[in-house]
Amino acid sequence: MPTASATIDPPAPAVDKSGAKVRGMFAEIAPRYDLVNRLLSGGIDVLWRRTTVRRAPPPGAGAILDCCTGTGDLAIAYAAAAGPGVRIVAGDFCRPMLERGAEKSARAGRRIEWVEADAMNLPFPDRSFDLVTVAFGLRNIADTSRGLAEMARVLVPGGRLAILEFSLPANRLVRGLYLWYFRRILPLVGNAVARNASDAYTYLNRSVEEFPAGAALAALVRSAGFDRVEQVPLTFGIATLSIATRAAETDA
Repeated sequence: MPTASATIDPPAPAVDKSGAKVRGMFAEIAPRYDLVNRLLSGGIDVLWRRTTVRRAPPPGAGAILDCCTGTGDLAIAYAAAAGPGVRIVAGDFCRPMLERGAEKSARAGRRIEWVEADAMNLPFPDRSFDLVTVAFGLRNIADTSRGLAEMARVLVPGGRLAILEFSLPANRLVRGLYLWYFRRILPLVGNAVARNASDAYTYLNRSVEEFPAGAALAALVRSAGFDRVEQVPLTFGIATLSIATRAAETDA
């Protein structure tokens, strides 16, 4: 008598986060990137950035680096809050995104330096910045640990790192609703509005689900040379703000 055997679907392949893939994808969606962000988040991403600036405020003097800046929303928010003596640098390895950001900051009258820069090989000397930030970009770096190590390298000892990133809610009901939206609605609407052939918003939801969060992310941050990692869930845990301090250097 034949017996039925259960079939197990093979695991989905890991998301391709190679530099060429990610750079090309963001170059393609750059013209409508801000529009799609506001549409899909209902504008709540603006509040998340305000929270980041409030909880990791700009220094009274010195320099801020916004890594993986995209079109520069977080850099522009910091420029609005920082005093005239603070240097603000916005870096990204996708030139079309930087060009959009530079246009936006010029219209707003914000003083920002726009630099084409790969987060895994930042073109800045050691101890150049008092605050390093990254919003929704850390999970796009091919080697997360290397990117974090570079951010630590360019920070002064005692400087701060602020990471704003999507996460998965802890509450089972909220998590279920969120994943339904994230897997079913967001890719459909995002890809249609952004008019892209690279399936960027399917990449978005898959990259979020694969990326380490909570304690796993905190462990990665500590291993790169940071301590005192504080994590603040935002909007039921849909996003998380992680703030860490660059470990002070001690004499051997």
